[in-house]
Amino acid sequence: MGILSTLFGRPKLKAPSREEFFAIATTAVGLSGRTDLNVTNFAGVVFNPVESSFFAELESELKKLLAVGEEAAGTKFEVKPDHFGTTWVVLDDPDFEDLVTAIHVVGETITEHGFGDRLIAAVLRFDFENKQAYWIYNIKRGKFYPLVLSGQSQRDNAAEMRLGALMEEEKVPVEPNLENWYALWGIPF
Repeated sequence: MGILSTLFGRPKLKAPSREEFFAIATTAVGLSGRTDLNVTNFAGVVFNPVESSFFAELESELKKLLAVGEEAAGTKFEVKPDHFGTTWVVLDDPDFEDLVTAIHVVGETITEHGFGDRLIAAVLRFDFENKQAYWIYNIKRGKFYPLVLSGQSQRDNAAEMRLGALMEEEKVPVEPNLENWYALWGIPF
């Protein structure tokens, strides 16, 4: 722990592992064949935008980059602000590995432009036990956790625990502290 971390009581979070993030692609496909988990075509990245000309340039470059990806891999995209003041890059592709790659490209592009601290989460949509479910990757903590919806703004905690256990069995880096399993309401996919 550094001197500033000691003084201010904030431990430095370890950087997320690319290998752990990409492991989700093979895990999801494997689980969808053996469990009541089904991959969908949807994923996204949510971040806090900032008012600056540099950020406007980033958004323009990101749209150009995603347009190239759409042409090459067929990954459709949309950039959407939400009513919480955050912005979503929503991705749509029937190839789950392409979705994971597109999420990584979005995150890396934002980080390379100096706005990595504005990233909140990467989100992958699934169906689990006939419910809308998400694997949320907390970018700052470098860990996944499940979110299973049972209504408009209601969670199915028991299903989340079952899905979390499945993820752990498959060696997905699951957030161990349940207090950090935050709900992301208003996911636009």
